[in-house]
Amino acid sequence: MRTIRATALVLAGLTALAPAAQARDGIGAGGAAALGVLGGLAVGGAIASANNGYYPGRPVYRAPPPPVYVEEYGPVCHWERRRSIDPYGDVYIRRVRVCE
Repeated sequence: MRTIRATALVLAGLTALAPAAQARDGIGAGGAAALGVLGGLAVGGAIASANNGYYPGRPVYRAPPPPVYVEEYGPVCHWERRRSIDPYGDVYIRRVRVCE
């Protein structure tokens, strides 16, 4: 908001200091019109870029967080399938936790 006010004040000051355009026999009127168009384009560009490229609907991309490495303390365990036979001769496959 502050940049828009500053731009408006600068433009008001420039228009107050600018000399009046005079057309003598049709010479110079085209130059004044061209300068007016260029000035309007410059002011429009300054006002349009006052928000620094942020638009509320546009997603903001941020860098992902750095990776975190964790040391494991204690034994490393995993599950294995082991075959076992009971006293009656039946075969069972059981999951057993093995820690190293």
